[in-house]
Amino acid sequence: MKWYHKLIAAPLWAMSHLPLRVLYVLSDIIWVLVYYVVRYRRRLVHRQLKESFPAKSARDICLIEKRFYHFFCDYLVETLKLMTISHDEIRRRVRFYGLKESQLEMKRLGRQFIFYNLGHYGNWEWIASFSLHLEEGLMGAQIYHPLKNRMMDGFFIHLRSQFGGLCIPMKETLRQILTVRREGKMEAIGIIADQSPKWEAMHHWTRFLNHDTSFFIGTEKIGKQVDACIFYVRVTRPRRGYYDCYIEPISMNPQEVDDYGITDRYAQLLEEQIKEQPELWLWTHNRWKRTKEEWLERQEQTRKSS
Repeated sequence: MKWYHKLIAAPLWAMSHLPLRVLYVLSDIIWVLVYYVVRYRRRLVHRQLKESFPAKSARDICLIEKRFYHFFCDYLVETLKLMTISHDEIRRRVRFYGLKESQLEMKRLGRQFIFYNLGHYGNWEWIASFSLHLEEGLMGAQIYHPLKNRMMDGFFIHLRSQFGGLCIPMKETLRQILTVRREGKMEAIGIIADQSPKWEAMHHWTRFLNHDTSFFIGTEKIGKQVDACIFYVRVTRPRRGYYDCYIEPISMNPQEVDDYGITDRYAQLLEEQIKEQPELWLWTHNRWKRTKEEWLERQEQTRKSS
C-alpha cells in the first residue's frame, strides 16, 4: 500500500474502532449532508422509485426516498465498522436461518456446490460473514465485480475475505468452480445477482419492479452445469445494526428446470422482498440504463449485418 493510501486509511481505521451507536450518530449527520446538500443521485433515485411503484402517492415516494438515504448512510458506517469488527460481534449482528439445513440437504443429495443468491439489499458486505457459519469441510466464497480503483478494490477484498470466504472475480467464476469440482471439494458460493449486465451479457428479460429487466443468467447456467443446489437469501433488518437472513430454496435440481426459470424465480423473490421494505435496496444504482427496446434494436442491427 502506498504512503498516501495509508494516510487515507489510518483515520478510517481509527474511526472504525468507535462503537456502532456512535457511528450511527455520524450517519445521521452524513444523511443531512448527502440528502439535502450534496443531493447525491436524488433525481435518479426519485425517478426509479416512481417508475417502480406507480400506485404509490408522491408523499409515499418521498418517504421511501428519505428512508433509503438514511439507510444508505448507515450502510456506509456499517461497512467502515467492518475494518475492525470481531467475529463474535458480526455473528451476533448477522443471523442466518436455514443455513445449516441447506448444507445438510447438500450432503444428503451428494452435491458439491451450494449457490446462495441475494441482491444489493440490506448490508451485503455484512452478509459475507456467512462463511463463519459453514460446516467443517465446506469452503465459502463470494463472487465480486473488481473495482477500477485498485485501492478500493483491495479494501473491499480485505473486508469480504476476513471471515474466511474466498473472493472470486466474476470473470473467473466458472474456472474456479471447475477447479474445485476436479479437486473433489465442496463449496458454498454467495452471488449478488441483481447487477445490470452489459449488452453482450444480455440473454433474457423478465418483468421486475414494473420494468422489463435483464439479469445475469450465470447462476442458472453454471448451476445446471455443476448440478448445484440453488437458494435465495431473504434479508430483513429488524433494527439498526442487525440483519436476519433466511435461506429459501430456489431449486434443488436445476437441471430439471426450464431455461430461465431459476432466473425468473430469483427476480420474483427479490421483488417481493423489495416491496416489503423498499428503502433497503440500492436505488442509487442506475438499474435500468439499458432498455429492452434498445437491446432489440441492437439484435436487429446484428441480424441485418450478418
